[in-house]
Amino acid sequence: MTLFTEEHPGVETHVPPETAGFTLNHSMLRVKDPRRSLAFYSRVFGMRVLRKLDFEEMQFTLYFLARLEEEDEVPEQTCDRTIWTFNQRGLLELTHNWGTEDQADFAYHDGNSEPQGFGHICFSVPDLGSAVQWLDENGVEFVKRPEQGKMKNVAFVKDPDGYWIEILEPALMGNVGA
Repeated sequence: MTLFTEEHPGVETHVPPETAGFTLNHSMLRVKDPRRSLAFYSRVFGMRVLRKLDFEEMQFTLYFLARLEEEDEVPEQTCDRTIWTFNQRGLLELTHNWGTEDQADFAYHDGNSEPQGFGHICFSVPDLGSAVQWLDENGVEFVKRPEQGKMKNVAFVKDPDGYWIEILEPALMGNVGA
């Protein structure tokens, strides 16, 4: 199979050999209350915690989550599992700064209100209609349903901290954009 990439201004045509083996491992979201966020991501999206790392001196905890498949073989030994975790693709890291859960008025910026920055994470699903039904059954707050707005067949929901999560069915995305 030939390596393919679209060509656009600013994109280097030469891939530096020094980057061989570089892998996007995870994206991080800061969460106010880890119990609430872990319940959401495990119950609604089926994610599991691969590794929890506490940093007592700096007073924060990292939770690395993945949507595992039956055939995934996660090492049981802590050291091996940590190394395995940092070799995966597409993980979600939830970072909890200790004490935020006790601050009633504390909230993180979701990146979608001014000033905009971070936008969302995304889950692809095998069937968008079934996923929307599941999200409704679990009381998940929608920002946009698939039939709303100009971009059809894409939904956006919010997690407990207000971060947006895009929901899409790959088979419905073939003719999106120009």
